[in-house]
Amino acid sequence: MDNLLGEFMGTMVLMVFGVGVNATLNLEKSYGKGGGWICTAWGWGLAVLLGVYTSNALGAPQADLNPSVTIAKTYVGIYTVSQFFATAIAQLAGGIVGSIIVYLAYLGHWGETPGGKVGIFATNTATGGKFNGFLSEFIATFFLMFCIMMIFATPNGPLPAGFGPYAVGLLIVALGLSLGGCSGYAMNMARDLGPRIAFAILPIPNKGDGNWGYAWVPCIAPLCGGLCAAIVATALGTPGW
Repeated sequence: MDNLLGEFMGTMVLMVFGVGVNATLNLEKSYGKGGGWICTAWGWGLAVLLGVYTSNALGAPQADLNPSVTIAKTYVGIYTVSQFFATAIAQLAGGIVGSIIVYLAYLGHWGETPGGKVGIFATNTATGGKFNGFLSEFIATFFLMFCIMMIFATPNGPLPAGFGPYAVGLLIVALGLSLGGCSGYAMNMARDLGPRIAFAILPIPNKGDGNWGYAWVPCIAPLCGGLCAAIVATALGTPGW
């Protein structure tokens, strides 16, 4: 139960800071509007850092915050299949609640911002093609999970206490700067589907379409990428953990 609470709260914190930076950079009359992609990459990296620390503090030592990570750990035997589904549901719920908090924080800005607003909550491919989006999300999530497993399989022994979240946060920044421009590097069903559900239910003025025809891409591609990374890392003899 503590694990599920930690995953819920950690993912909620992740969304508050991650969706929050999207709102800061895109909503009219925000002081941060137009801050650019570097702000996005660093904002999401710090969001992961804070989410992981929250999850750890509340009894979830794995601190996945991401079904793609959880499915990889299921493959290497850390979770059972039923635990995978329970953890993923907790992560998804945290994604919804965290996104609602961002909506409330920027309550006065939604009506001031013209045009569709789903991009503040959810991702899409920059070129408009689902195949391109799937490939981008698969590759980005593969390297997310592969590098996480390499970080925690370091030959130098266990990482110093508390350092792991910093390493993973920097990995998120690196992925955003290198592979994030194609599809917004969701890499995480809870990160995309949770906010997309929140967007659908929130009374946002003139919010536009939720782009549900694309929604399966940042759900399925990251799961496939994370699982493949676990298979490759295990085959190489360095599964981590």
